[in-house]
Amino acid sequence: MHKGRIIFAQIMDYLPRDVFDACVNRYRGNLQVKDFSCRDQFCAMAFAQITLRDGLRGIQESLRANAHCLYRMGFRCKTISRNTLAVANENRPWQIYADLALVLMGRARKLYEKEPFAIELDAKVFALDSTTIELCLARFPWTPSQQSKAAVKAHVLLNLRGNIPEFIVISGGKMHDVRILDQMEYQIGAYYIMDRGYVDFARLYHLHQKRAFFVTRAKKHMKFLAAKSRPVDKTSGLRCDQSIRLTGQTTAKKYPELLRRVKYRDPETDRSLVFLTNDFELPAFIIAALYKQRWQVELFFKWIKQHLMNMSP
Repeated sequence: MHKGRIIFAQIMDYLPRDVFDACVNRYRGNLQVKDFSCRDQFCAMAFAQITLRDGLRGIQESLRANAHCLYRMGFRCKTISRNTLAVANENRPWQIYADLALVLMGRARKLYEKEPFAIELDAKVFALDSTTIELCLARFPWTPSQQSKAAVKAHVLLNLRGNIPEFIVISGGKMHDVRILDQMEYQIGAYYIMDRGYVDFARLYHLHQKRAFFVTRAKKHMKFLAAKSRPVDKTSGLRCDQSIRLTGQTTAKKYPELLRRVKYRDPETDRSLVFLTNDFELPAFIIAALYKQRWQVELFFKWIKQHLMNMSP
């Protein structure tokens, strides 16, 4: 019979205890807590995620069935009840786990920073997008998005070298995606790939002034004047590569410099796509290829919704 350490305890060894304790102390998470500490709460939820428990009752029953192993698993409480866990989840500062997640994501990024990228590009590339998570309005009345529904949005900046989030912001379901650009700190020389829902020329010009690059899709009926055209290889799907100046009454003021407009017909879908960027050096085909990598964030959202289940009582 195997008498080594329990696998769950070995997994929890990767949790930086000093960082976790610092986060707990920062927000006084264990204030007036007698038995069920923040670490016990974290272990319970981690156990639930790893073992695919789909509710608090399932967590309670599984851990009580293994009550003789709780101490060796890393728990310091003697038993875990559904009510105790529900109260902890409702009242403990969420900032503890947000700060811990940022630290863990930072460490994960270092593991993948040398990971090969689909495009030969010596720069950081990020994909920005959001996904809506629908909730029960009766249980989450603080976040109505429509009259009969509730939802929150997860805004994710995904580092495409390893597909590790750079940051995740949770907002109400009514928040417009473009407003997340006001909360971002741009890295010099990095590329930010966004869909046209993020096209706000004042905000894009701010990104440009921070010496970062963006690749996005142009909105229909955009008013512009072509200042220069470059030759393209139409057999590759490219249709035009232009330097343009915005001529709209407000857009010209918001983005007073030249933009690059690349039109591309995707041979797989036979769709014509028009890209905007402030990079005038990369080949036009690479601009189109960069935008195609944005779909990695959609795969990330799919993975999140498949594997991270809501815990219900």
